Amino acid sequence: MLWLVVAALALRQMAVVLRRQPGERLTGLETWIRENGVLRVPGSLYDSDRFTGTPFAGLALKPLARTAEQSLGVVWTFGSLLLVAALGVVAARALPGPVTRRTALPTAPVAISLLMLSLPVRNALHLGQTSILPVLLVLLGFFVVRGERAPGVLIGLAAALQPTVLLFAALLWFTGRRRAATAGGVTFAVCTALAWAVLPGDSWTYWVHHVAGAGLGDDAADLANQSMHGALLRSGLTGPLEIALLVVLAAAVCRVGLRRAVRYARDGQLLLAVAVTGCVAVAVSPTAWQHQLLWLLLAVVGRVGRRAADRPVWPVVVVLVITLPGKMLLPNMAVLFPLRDNVLLLTAIAAACAVPFLPRTSEYWQHPVPTRYAAPAPARWRRVPLLPFWRRVLSRPNLLLELLLIRVVYSAYSHVRLAAGAGRATAEHHGRQIHAIEQWLHIDVEHGINHAVAGIGGLREFFDRYYTTFHFIVPLTILGVLYVRRPADYRWARSAIGFATVLALLGFWLYPLAPPRLMPGLGFIDTVNGVQDFAKPDYGTLTSMTNQYAAMPSLHFGWSLWCGVIVVVLAPKAWMKALGLLHPLFTVSTIVATANHWVLDAVGGAVVVSLGFGLTHVLSGPRAPAAAGQDGRKNAPGAPGAAGGPGTAGRTAPAPRTATADATADAAAG
Repeated sequence: MLWLVVAALALRQMAVVLRRQPGERLTGLETWIRENGVLRVPGSLYDSDRFTGTPFAGLALKPLARTAEQSLGVVWTFGSLLLVAALGVVAARALPGPVTRRTALPTAPVAISLLMLSLPVRNALHLGQTSILPVLLVLLGFFVVRGERAPGVLIGLAAALQPTVLLFAALLWFTGRRRAATAGGVTFAVCTALAWAVLPGDSWTYWVHHVAGAGLGDDAADLANQSMHGALLRSGLTGPLEIALLVVLAAAVCRVGLRRAVRYARDGQLLLAVAVTGCVAVAVSPTAWQHQLLWLLLAVVGRVGRRAADRPVWPVVVVLVITLPGKMLLPNMAVLFPLRDNVLLLTAIAAACAVPFLPRTSEYWQHPVPTRYAAPAPARWRRVPLLPFWRRVLSRPNLLLELLLIRVVYSAYSHVRLAAGAGRATAEHHGRQIHAIEQWLHIDVEHGINHAVAGIGGLREFFDRYYTTFHFIVPLTILGVLYVRRPADYRWARSAIGFATVLALLGFWLYPLAPPRLMPGLGFIDTVNGVQDFAKPDYGTLTSMTNQYAAMPSLHFGWSLWCGVIVVVLAPKAWMKALGLLHPLFTVSTIVATANHWVLDAVGGAVVVSLGFGLTHVLSGPRAPAAAGQDGRKNAPGAPGAAGGPGTAGRTAPAPRTATADATADAAAG
């Protein structure tokens, strides 16, 4: 099945590239080989900034200029995908041992899939770049080719195409493979000298005038350049000060990164050592464009964390950073722009210099501290089997991983919500349907409430502020409190709101609906946004901020109802439960008073929230609040009844307990 996924991804990537118009696909390759391309026109390769490769790369690619453009596009794309497949297979076989058969079988297809989904490979396929080849040559030199000098020859060829790859010769030297390192340096020198002999002017331009290609291609300060040079330029530093600081930082990163790489190589983690060295090469390069950052994905093989619950954090961070744009990972806040704009570079520097990868001699390498699970509770719906991997975890999840998960899911939710639009006519037609149903049910109270509130200044301001403020603050506050005080309940609550949100997206997609304020002829007052011009033909369509037709179901009410349920179920005091119920009450009043939702939209929100709690129940079983703390004590590592240990904890019902005892036990479980 995983290999079928690989095949589907490969076909998808080929289709995405080849179905574009000739002027929009393989743009880098076409600027080299078309009729007036760089490789066809006599003169310097660097008469313009379109060619950014080394003179040796130009010398090797010149024969391709005689190939027909159309056939070369197909062959180039297919050949690049084959290189990606070979890269994934070699990386999978290079995992540090011991590797079980259960791990080894899916590793190659998973590796190839991640490579195809990564931004560097997608960018290289779109542009027709050669950046996959140097990575593959290095991996072949370290893990496939045998002998004293042959590995160095491959690394030298890779360095002739991408000069900073020569750092791998230093890795060979410091790990005792000095003949291979020498062969790599000699091969690089021979290839470069050959290019000097054939293309002396171009070689002078590249190596002397542009200092190993710095300044070729796009502006080095562009966000696509994820090197320290690009980051310093984006920060406003220029001239001698920037160069001096770059030299100092590059020397420090090389020293720390190469020492760590040598240590991991001697520890038997050669693939991690290669990844760390590649991350150093990315950081110190004058330019490290997006298609040259594949080294970072290889760093996913490093193991970080003593607890089993922390092991997924580093792989998830790497995969998210290498597959998603920075604006999906971090909020659109000015204070975070330096981090968002350099997220790939910072991750590469962290992998090279800071992330505490475990050595194979560590007692936690094969046996991390196990995660504590609650004793399984029998489901009320006995015919519905619980998923075995969805066991109730008692400890809190890793905070970084959780924040990344919430941010990425919300960003994906925003994109899908924005894309799930339809024409104004369809949304207004559905609005008339909802209005007619409410009239038939005699619950069409929106117009009267809307006009009554609009006429009272203080009440109108209260509802407008409540609508724009509390929608996000209250759910995030509840999640934060649960994360700190009741981690087991946090996972249960987070899953419920997540399922409800996904189901709401289906509603937005399948049934676009105009809210009352966007229904012409009904006389509603938009108290939040002011008077609207219904005569505009594009009024009510997608805006840059949100989909105005994502009204059914109402997540404003759905999320507030989720908050009320959580507070009622978990709050220890009666006055807290009553206070929790006020939020959904105020919210449903707000969405009706401001004409942002129909009454039936709130009903839809209640339905998806109920389904969210129901799905959570089906997957993980009924929540047992009185037993949560007791489970936390019984399921500690080594205790009877713990996961993987002897005992039959959880078979008998616990005795009734007070709220104070519950709170104490939950704190112990956390």
